Amino acid sequence: QVQLVESGGGSVRPGGSLRLTCEASGFTADYYALMWFHQAPGSEREGVSCISSTLGTGYAYSVKDRFTISRDNQQKSVYLQMTSVKLEDAGVYFCGTAMKRFCGDTWSVQDNMRYWGEGTLVTVSS
Repeated sequence: QVQLVESGGGSVRPGGSLRLTCEASGFTADYYALMWFHQAPGSEREGVSCISSTLGTGYAYSVKDRFTISRDNQQKSVYLQMTSVKLEDAGVYFCGTAMKRFCGDTWSVQDNMRYWGEGTLVTVSS
């Protein structure tokens, strides 16, 4: 079955860096776009970034120029490199897929996701 497993979360200081990993299995992951979502405490899940099967990318305005998404199709993994981390970046980060090849204009809509991982927690504190 389709599985998405996130890892790499932890504690980071404001201004620091962290790299999240999502490992995909149970489907031809390299054929589909993969997304990262962020859920802050008490808030809805929000789209952070997307990478398509052809390596096109999309970013939320709040993380543009700070976060970088990448993928390794041989490893069936997608990564989120977080830099210049801010307090508001704290929360749970989820990997998801809408089982579409490209990010398109609606990649950040959580209702479009067909599969989710269980998330990895990022805490930001000084």
